[in-house]
Amino acid sequence: MSNWIYHFSKKNSDGDETMRNLLGGKGANLAQMCKIGLPVPPGFTLTTELCNYFYENQQSYPADLEAAFDKAITHLEAELGLKFGDNQNPLLVSVRSGARVSMPGMMDTVLNLGLNDATVQGLAAQSGDDRFAHDSYRRFIQMYGNVVLGVAHHLFEDILEQHKNDVGAYEDTELSTDSLKSVIADYKSLVRNQTNQNFPTDPKEQLWQAIGAVFQSWMSPRAITYRKLNSISSQWGTAVNVQAMVFGNMGDDCATGVAFTRNPSTGENMFYGEYLINAQGEDVVAGIRTPQPLTIQAKQEQGTELPAMEETMPQAFKELSDIRALLEKHYGDMQDIEFTIQRDKLYMLQTRAGKRSARAALKIAVDLVNEGIADKKNALMNIAPHTLDQLLHPTLDQNSSKSVLAVGLPASPGAACGQAIFTAEHAEAMAQNGMDVILVRSETSPEDIHGMHAARGILTARGGMTSHAAVVARGMGRPCVAGASSLVIDEDSKSCHIGSTVIKEGDYITIDGSTGEVIQGKVNMVLPELSDEFSTIMEWADEFRTLKIRTNAETPTDSKVAREFGAEGIGLCRTEHMFFEGERITAMRQMILASSEQSRRHALAKIQPMQSADFLEIFKMMKGLPVTIRLLDPPLHEFLPHSKEELEAVAEAAGIDVNIVTERTKFLEESNPMLGHRGCRLLVTYPEICEMQARAIFIAAANASKETGEAVLCEIMIPLAATKQELSLLKDVIIRVAKEVCEETGQEIPYMVGTMIELPRAALMAHELAEQAEFFSFGTNDLTQTVWGLSRDDAGKFLAEYENKGIIDNDPFTTIDVDGVGKMVEMGVAGGRITRPDIKLGVCGEHGGDPASVHFFHKVGLDYVSCSPYRVPIARLAAAQAGISEAGISEAGINAAGMSKKS
Repeated sequence: MSNWIYHFSKKNSDGDETMRNLLGGKGANLAQMCKIGLPVPPGFTLTTELCNYFYENQQSYPADLEAAFDKAITHLEAELGLKFGDNQNPLLVSVRSGARVSMPGMMDTVLNLGLNDATVQGLAAQSGDDRFAHDSYRRFIQMYGNVVLGVAHHLFEDILEQHKNDVGAYEDTELSTDSLKSVIADYKSLVRNQTNQNFPTDPKEQLWQAIGAVFQSWMSPRAITYRKLNSISSQWGTAVNVQAMVFGNMGDDCATGVAFTRNPSTGENMFYGEYLINAQGEDVVAGIRTPQPLTIQAKQEQGTELPAMEETMPQAFKELSDIRALLEKHYGDMQDIEFTIQRDKLYMLQTRAGKRSARAALKIAVDLVNEGIADKKNALMNIAPHTLDQLLHPTLDQNSSKSVLAVGLPASPGAACGQAIFTAEHAEAMAQNGMDVILVRSETSPEDIHGMHAARGILTARGGMTSHAAVVARGMGRPCVAGASSLVIDEDSKSCHIGSTVIKEGDYITIDGSTGEVIQGKVNMVLPELSDEFSTIMEWADEFRTLKIRTNAETPTDSKVAREFGAEGIGLCRTEHMFFEGERITAMRQMILASSEQSRRHALAKIQPMQSADFLEIFKMMKGLPVTIRLLDPPLHEFLPHSKEELEAVAEAAGIDVNIVTERTKFLEESNPMLGHRGCRLLVTYPEICEMQARAIFIAAANASKETGEAVLCEIMIPLAATKQELSLLKDVIIRVAKEVCEETGQEIPYMVGTMIELPRAALMAHELAEQAEFFSFGTNDLTQTVWGLSRDDAGKFLAEYENKGIIDNDPFTTIDVDGVGKMVEMGVAGGRITRPDIKLGVCGEHGGDPASVHFFHKVGLDYVSCSPYRVPIARLAAAQAGISEAGISEAGINAAGMSKKS
């Protein structure tokens, strides 16, 4: 019989922090906090395995669950001296989700469960506070009605606002008991009108339905979107935590809050968070009330008059500060914590690795090592590699003039400029059409996740530094300004007023998530300077990785950027990419359209000096590091002239009639150019192209060596080979030209000849190709196309639907398909090494910069990965994490800043 339920309490906990896959991150950490003696309300966790059973069995439960569930409730009742559903001494519980990876706000929560018209009287007697009891009851009906019964949240809010207006109340805390009773009556009527049923009164029925709703929220559109954005497997499932309620809404000696043990935006070692007196947790994260700062320092920095928790509740604040230090030391990482204070007693409701900006992640990692809290390995594992991309986000040019309209809270760093858009759906649609947008909302909700991802930045009128908008934006790396209270948003007219200024939908605005400024119009941006912590992390990463990191580059500019980011050579120089502009494209077209060897050689004579000049600059930039140059591989449709002007330009350059060029263009058109006359097929047909390129490479290598005094390491790569005969023919041409150039220059030029493995046949016959090839580079972009039979130019039209329906977990062009394409890579590696044990093996598709794919390439034993220049730091860190993981260090920390690996 499976164990579906695990208890946690200060007296005894069945689980611990190592069981996050089974108990989810929240359940595992609740159990662990109990074990280390922290004040945690007791409860129990329904496992992720139960969630999977639920979906595998038409949303039903196993036969043995009910008895185990009743036993768990009885155990909780005995521990607290309360009884679930009792009219005199009721036990109330919260029901919360908890996946193994933090998904803030994406799944559902129900608080105050167990209340009805009778138990609310028991709660009032138990607490001695009738108003508190009815405030909890109205909160329960609203949350349960929305989460479980599907009644729109705003309908409840409309009723609450109406009652506040009727009595002249600004905050809900100002409503009297009688007003709350009227709200409750109207809430019940709303539920009855919307669902054609009365609000359920049986606490046990309430609990089972709430658990089902949390499990169902695992497959909600917002959760699916979040998982897709963060590469979280749908098969992991969520746990459900049933926990005894503690109340932050009993009065002025009660509070609730969210805190980070360090600043999640900057990484500074300061207690960072917010709280609300006489409130419950959802009030803080939902951004409906503007929360108060935890510390006096934060109060001063924010310029607010609202008292800090350090002032209003000094004893509880001291205890919380002590727990802050204990949790950081225990977990070796910055923590995101939730707490409630009930009548001056502190309770911990959650701890988890805190979402953070990339800049903060680096500072936190370095500081934790320097403070002796973490070692280098764990510090590296706590940084999500893909978030390093945030460090290249632009910031505002301080020399540019700007018109600041409002100042909110600097919730997520970076700057963004775009058109103001007021709904998530429109933001997504505009972004898909190539527009830069800023999503402007009163406050964001989990349903806005798709629009937040599409937007360049996020601006909200309400909410604090720990609101949904702030937390999610930091995890995504989106700039965010929250709580800009001077914004008055009119969603009906799709506009907002800031003082006398009106911003209409489509108007450009700029936000600075580092200062909180909202600026009218566009402001110039500048690229940021990388911090000392970035250099330190990269140095540490290099200590633990075995994979070399190269770059894909065709220009001296790209080569320079890549070297600055630590690239150890060029893994792919696409020679055809050097010919997409000006006179070069005309010469290239002249060569492709030539109908004879003589006319081809005439065009090639124009191209060779251009190639040599480009190669020379790249060789000089690389300073003796290996440079892999792929011979010409143009899908002809990318180069063929189409317009009248283009046809005339080629005709003039070739000295022939435009009609001849037109006819030749039609003759060369292919039904499927990606699988057509390209790569080595073109070179075998026209070996003079291979001859020209080899000569251009060797002349440039000789000149670079002469100018710099350093040897140049050329790796000449033959593309799209499927047979060893193709390689043999072209390798002979390359060897012959190399000898000729060496004789002409009097220099020895070291070089290797290899091939790209980008066809299934090449992987299957790798043992034969290795007879000729001295290195393999897996071209996983084309290999994915040919293994899947997909066009990467067209697959985007339907792959999203495949992800939504669970057919695939990831776009295979983004993250390597381990089962299919990965198998081909493994076969290619094995085949190559059988024939040539010292064969050099690398990958040069864009998968080389994808963290999950880098882990796979490390595992199969490649020598290097190659990626675009700006992904080199990502690959360096991912390669280090792969090396650390292989050595047995836990990968749990990878999730800290938002990345996860699929099982």
